[in-house]
Amino acid sequence: MMQTILFYLVFIFYLVMAYCFLTTWLNFFREDDKMTSEQRILSSIILVLGTVFWPVVVPFAYLELLKSNQKKKQSLDLSIIDEECHTRICDR
Repeated sequence: MMQTILFYLVFIFYLVMAYCFLTTWLNFFREDDKMTSEQRILSSIILVLGTVFWPVVVPFAYLELLKSNQKKKQSLDLSIIDEECHTRICDR
């Protein structure tokens, strides 16, 4: 009995999240006016696959986002260090 309830809760959570991702991604998809019909067909297929397999897609997308932000942060840190060194040299 408890396993059945847990299964239904997990399944409902999966469906709710799939709906949320689908609507969000579909809005981004609709806003792009520069796609050709071939690109739209391919994007639609990818949209459906991404929605169905969101438990796999979302963590990988999040990891990519973290990598991107980490690279930007390192670049920003380097530019701050460069400015500090420049300031120290100019103050002498």
